[in-house]
Amino acid sequence: MAHTLKIKSITAYLPHMNIKKNVSLQCYNSFAIDIKADYFIEITQDADYQPLMQWINRYNIPFIILGGGSNILFTQDYHGVAIYINTQGKRQIAATKSHYLIKVNAGENWHEFVRWSIAQNYTGLENLSLIPGTVGAAPMQNIGAYGIELADRFHSLCALHIATGKSQHFDKNACEFGYRHSFFKQHLDEYLIQSVTFKLPKQADWRINYAGVKKQLGQQALSAQLISDTIIALRQSKLPDPNRVPNAGSFFKNPILTHKQMHPLQQQYADMPAYPHTKHYVKTSAAWLIDQCGWKGRTLGQAKVYPKHALVLTNKGQATGAEIWHLAQRIQASVLQKFGIQLEAEPRII
Repeated sequence: MAHTLKIKSITAYLPHMNIKKNVSLQCYNSFAIDIKADYFIEITQDADYQPLMQWINRYNIPFIILGGGSNILFTQDYHGVAIYINTQGKRQIAATKSHYLIKVNAGENWHEFVRWSIAQNYTGLENLSLIPGTVGAAPMQNIGAYGIELADRFHSLCALHIATGKSQHFDKNACEFGYRHSFFKQHLDEYLIQSVTFKLPKQADWRINYAGVKKQLGQQALSAQLISDTIIALRQSKLPDPNRVPNAGSFFKNPILTHKQMHPLQQQYADMPAYPHTKHYVKTSAAWLIDQCGWKGRTLGQAKVYPKHALVLTNKGQATGAEIWHLAQRIQASVLQKFGIQLEAEPRII
């Protein structure tokens, strides 16, 4: 009854908003986990952000923010309000001598935005093609692939501080970007990203030295379209299409180790990958670690490790979130026992 009274109260704030009850979120998470949210609200215009948060704060409503659902794993029904961000819009807002500034609303599909930018003759995002999710979710993880991160093309963003209902501007330094990390990931449910502004170079800055990319390109004349198409083909050759095989992409982060930690491991495992990260740290391959533990292609119930890429956990069709999380924990335990390395999950576990 209390829930009903709280939900009815929103009519004073957003009388036009359609609030749905007992909604399956299967279509709103890329693992296709069939769990239900008590209530579901879709945000399609910027004007709805502030009054919605005022209502949430006033009545202390539990909530979760959904974009593309590609970085979340539900292990049970959600007893609160699922807020689906579906605000659209993208445009050039300024230009300097060296860059274009492109502002994009949070609900835009990431890959479609990348392809749009290429069609508009912008460069800089081509290496980030085919990454699932929305623009608003991208800074949370500081998404990256094939030698480039979002932070490399980032200018600023606008985010709503949920506790006060006020919009705030964040420049690159304020976002505290790191490897699959940002200020916003550290402060989950405190901010809601409304829009992101990208800084794209007028002079092409191709990043093609990542493993496999340069070989695939060969001697062809470089363009953003060609690099994007190449990246798409590489990703499709290794990773399953979430629309056909439900998954959330890479489930674990690549571990960051000190040279002191890495040295004895490389003495024991001569082919263990090591990539420079910073002066004192190196990055190794989570996929290699998992493969060495024999998990590639293995199944637990309806949860499976993708046969072509050990970093990807998949739903065979009827998996529960608990099954997938159990598989992930079994993998973590194996890697910890064999290598002494604790793998960290990328998706948010609910």
